[in-house]
Amino acid sequence: MNPYLAGIGLGLVLFISFVTMGQGLGVSGAIAKISSTAVGNIPVDHIRNNEYLQDYNLAHSRTESWWILFEVIGLFIGGYASARMAGRRKKVVMKGESFPVASRLQLAFWGGLLMGIGSRLGRGCTSGQALTGGALLNAGSWVFLIAIFIGGYLMAGMVKRQWT
Repeated sequence: MNPYLAGIGLGLVLFISFVTMGQGLGVSGAIAKISSTAVGNIPVDHIRNNEYLQDYNLAHSRTESWWILFEVIGLFIGGYASARMAGRRKKVVMKGESFPVASRLQLAFWGGLLMGIGSRLGRGCTSGQALTGGALLNAGSWVFLIAIFIGGYLMAGMVKRQWT
């Protein structure tokens, strides 16, 4: 897809999210919502009264608070539809020729786990920080965006040999 049209489309989706749900985009809260609801059902006071979990707890459950779960489901459906329309729907592990598949999958797992932990510690995932925080002109989100680009640029040179 044309990146300019995709950017405009993403901006419109972000705008519609603000108008309809009163919140921007981001997915890290979905896992917190699901897990805290499960943990909130454990009859132990120090778990049920945890301040962090109370934001997501079933006790504060309203239909509109589950919007983030539907957003994640939509991501999977949209990703599948996009891959199918572009003719890229195939099972493949992208890696360098000299890099074993098992190592690539292991690194992807641990990298994803670290990103998930970091997203909760940083109070938002990359999409929430970059899109929503950037659109709201949050200084921390802009610092995050700049750091992501600098870090990605610096790491590209170090890991390039793994992909050739």
